[in-house]
Amino acid sequence: MAVSGFEGFEKRLELHFFGDDPVKMGLRLMDFGSLEEVLHAVQCTVVSAVGNRFFDAYVLSESSLFVYPTKIIIKTCGTTQLLKSIRPLIHHARNLGLTLCGCRYTRGSFIFPKSQPFPHTSFKEEVNYIEENIPAHLCFRKAAVMPSKLPSHSWHVFSAGDETHHSLDVPYTVEVCMTELDPVLARKFFRRPADGKNGDSAGKEMTHITGIDNINPGSIICDFAFDPCGYSMNGIDCDRYSTIHVTPEDGYSYASFECVGSVYEDNDDDIVQVLKKAVQVFRPSTVSVSTTATNHEIWTRVARAMEPLGLKCRSCTMDEFPAAGSIVFQTFTARRK
Repeated sequence: MAVSGFEGFEKRLELHFFGDDPVKMGLRLMDFGSLEEVLHAVQCTVVSAVGNRFFDAYVLSESSLFVYPTKIIIKTCGTTQLLKSIRPLIHHARNLGLTLCGCRYTRGSFIFPKSQPFPHTSFKEEVNYIEENIPAHLCFRKAAVMPSKLPSHSWHVFSAGDETHHSLDVPYTVEVCMTELDPVLARKFFRRPADGKNGDSAGKEMTHITGIDNINPGSIICDFAFDPCGYSMNGIDCDRYSTIHVTPEDGYSYASFECVGSVYEDNDDDIVQVLKKAVQVFRPSTVSVSTTATNHEIWTRVARAMEPLGLKCRSCTMDEFPAAGSIVFQTFTARRK
């Protein structure tokens, strides 16, 4: 294991807002300069963007940002200071007549925890920082570390909500973290030296040769390849996003896949096929999956997707969180281990 390499494990923040009148564009009206200011505090930048009539999706120098009229999801890896986005986001939302009503922060276990800057030096520090920066009316709060049988995989969750709003506006969110990727497949996320391409065109090529474009053929993909290696993509399909981030270096290889359900679609079997295709792109030795849902059925489908890929469920933990519903955290390892 490298003493310190690039931290693939992301930190993820989801903030929900409400307005007095029915909100049409809401947070999407935030000008690009304000978004840049938020990202500057986090220490990352926008490298690519795409949008539709439901939301805007940005690929960042370190992961992704999704902006809906009344919610924002920001996910960053490396040594970014994600939680420093909370205060400026609340400020810019207030200028648009929006008030924070829900907050959820999640992350796995860092591969290089000692390299993380304040406020990400420990989960306790992160929780303290969030609590100091969210308003008092978010009075229902809970922080927990969901354990697993794999010592290096646990799931950290902080959730807060107010008395009147429930922030579960999608049927489910599935967050997949994969480590020890198949080295042959991981090589596909390295750029060829002097390939004459920019990040966008090299990203398109990676999307195609890895089969990522088959995961959800109906989605519009915004992708980017980093130099000399690494890859990010956002997929948008109606009101749903999916996102993939890859750190392919040997010794600390990592990939993540995240997707959400749609309020316009009730075909939950879809998730089995999508997860299967996403995990097959990387053939990891270890996988952890966090499922946030109102419907208890969804997490049972996760195992159904993993088993045929030779991944065996090692642990399963469930907990309830204010304004987030139930979260189930499952870990899987390749049978060959």
